[in-house]
Amino acid sequence: MSKHAKITAFLTATLVSTALTSSVALAGNHSTVGVWGDNQAVADGTVTAKKVMAEKNGWLVIHRTDEAMKPGPVVGHAPLKKGKNMDVAAILTEDVASGDMLMLMVHSEDGGMKTGIFEYTLGAKEDGPIRKDGKLVMATITAE
Repeated sequence: MSKHAKITAFLTATLVSTALTSSVALAGNHSTVGVWGDNQAVADGTVTAKKVMAEKNGWLVIHRTDEAMKPGPVVGHAPLKKGKNMDVAAILTEDVASGDMLMLMVHSEDGGMKTGIFEYTLGAKEDGPIRKDGKLVMATITAE
């Protein structure tokens, strides 16, 4: 094989390897469990997460919170399917004022009496919050 052919083969192999590695990294990044949301108006009675990645079917739960960053009472929820969920809207079950802090959190569909019925109350184990690496899977936003 000529020197030119060897260089071409090496560069081709390097490009293919880089492309495959990048694809794997991107694929892995898209499967990261998490919640993404922005501050938003809640006057229409809903809160929307831009994206939620869930390891299995469950719930997007809207908790009240404050500067202490502890989950408070539930003020809304919406079902999640396993995988990527886009523009998940939860209907608020009570009034939320502009400036209120909200925690958008992923909860499981485990431990309750009925599948497909949200059964969690603050501190309960039924349909409770999930953790990834010991941390709650959530995002905090402010109502506008």
